[in-house]
Amino acid sequence: MFSYYVALGIRSLLNQRLITIWMILLIALGVAGTVSTFSLLRTVSSNPFAAKAHRLFTPQIDNHGPEYVKTYGEIDPVLTLRDVEALRAHDSARLQAAIYKISLSLVPTDPTIDALQANGYAVTVGYFQMLDVPFRFGSAWSKAADKEGSNEVVIGNELNQKVFHGANSVGQEIRLDGHTYRISGVLAPWNPLPRFYAASDGNAFDPHAPQLFLPFRQALNLRIPTAGGSYGESFSIWDMRSEISFISYWVELPDSAAAADYRNFLHAYADEQRAAGRFHWPANVVLRDQEDWLNYQYVVPRETRISFVVALGLLVVCAVNTAGLLLARFMRRSSDIGVRRALGGSRSAILFQYLTEAAVIGLAGGLLGAVLTVCFVSSLGLVFPVEVARLAHATLATLLQAPIIALFMVLLSSAYPILRACRIEPGWQLKSS
Repeated sequence: MFSYYVALGIRSLLNQRLITIWMILLIALGVAGTVSTFSLLRTVSSNPFAAKAHRLFTPQIDNHGPEYVKTYGEIDPVLTLRDVEALRAHDSARLQAAIYKISLSLVPTDPTIDALQANGYAVTVGYFQMLDVPFRFGSAWSKAADKEGSNEVVIGNELNQKVFHGANSVGQEIRLDGHTYRISGVLAPWNPLPRFYAASDGNAFDPHAPQLFLPFRQALNLRIPTAGGSYGESFSIWDMRSEISFISYWVELPDSAAAADYRNFLHAYADEQRAAGRFHWPANVVLRDQEDWLNYQYVVPRETRISFVVALGLLVVCAVNTAGLLLARFMRRSSDIGVRRALGGSRSAILFQYLTEAAVIGLAGGLLGAVLTVCFVSSLGLVFPVEVARLAHATLATLLQAPIIALFMVLLSSAYPILRACRIEPGWQLKSS
């Protein structure tokens, strides 16, 4: 019986091709827009460090004063070297990580491999434990090397593939900007996004994983310049009197009580700097957890949320139009329905026939919507920043959403038109005929 209703529904749809095609297009456009924008929003909103989001904190200290904040709208998102050194000396956090971006030239010993520019970060050893960084070979440098600085380096999987063809390169040496470094560890493939500690540099969605990590102290010893953003004007960034902010600093605190204690310490530190004559304004410090930091930095572009809301609105408009077209379509067949009812056809038979007809339209619109979703996802770069748009992918799970949403939307839209059709009285239709 079901196959009969399907054949009857398809035959009925082919009798009114233009309306059928128009409904399928409406459904496909609404579904494709919704699925593609939701796919992007879901990707950029994901947080690979969600389990630690309320234990990771970054401090901000106003080292420029009210006029600077009035001009730029906020205090610096990163810290100066002198502040980082002072915070590191206060060993109250379970883990601490000082981070700044670097870019070094690498000349492989293998003459068949061209020289390349390797991008990465100068970090303290706490970075690896704080972010649960996976190692394929070896490990990070020791705490002693972290304190004094050493010529050790951790390289990423991509760089290891390029220079050492994926082999275990621990103990091997590489030359970076004319200095020789010994490899202490090689990371497994790892590039969780958004890269929250790089959000202030605009690199939260960098598709390229960091290629190397140097000991923070060694980078300071060699005065390796930052390849990221810096804020303020003052002495050289290496001068302990400098007020140039360029270091992203993160601490791991176990609970809200520890966070409150650390916040009090920051206020006390700022008051101490004011008493020493460095600051001439009341203490202005902020301590944000990772989730708050992502919102503060607008890591999830507002455009993605707005576009998803607009796509949902379009889907609703398409659903309303589909309901209107189905109602007009069914009402035009009132005489046929009346005759069928007069000949003994039941309301349930009418119901199943028109539900099948609506389902066919929904599935057709959903399949076309899946095709359009692929086109829309590949074209997101025309609307959003390229580094954000490339995160969305038309996976099989994403494409399967299109026919499911389309079918649900059409069945919901057809509820009222079908109920109206089922309530048609055969006597009135026979009289009017």
